[in-house]
Amino acid sequence: MQVRILYASRAVGPQTTTVTSAILATAQAFNRQHGISGVLCQGQGLYLQVLEGERSAVHALYARIVADRRHKDVEMLQLEEITERCYPEWSMALVDLSEEDAMVQMKHPEFDPYSAPGVLVMALVEEWVAAGRRIELPAT
Repeated sequence: MQVRILYASRAVGPQTTTVTSAILATAQAFNRQHGISGVLCQGQGLYLQVLEGERSAVHALYARIVADRRHKDVEMLQLEEITERCYPEWSMALVDLSEEDAMVQMKHPEFDPYSAPGVLVMALVEEWVAAGRRIELPAT
């Protein structure tokens, strides 16, 4: 059974290129090995991530993420069974959220991922991915 998880968390320290690159490289290698795909959105100290794959693999990865000390306030926003993946070709892609985006600046209360419905947050992630702000590390 395939599932999709969407979660939010906050960075413990600065979201530097070095930290992001390390997270992305680790995620891509691990996810490829475990059949997981997804996308990571980050900006303004916030992470939003979508993970897709076999239920047991995705739940095991989510448990590792919750224990990861690089972020805090990890909260699952949506969990659903799926028949097909949104991001099958990405072991993990990065969408860097523009600081000028009013939603990212939290100027719109509907963007607070901790109080917004998961369906709304997932729709925003899909919009950001479609807008072409995706960054991928070279395949290793």
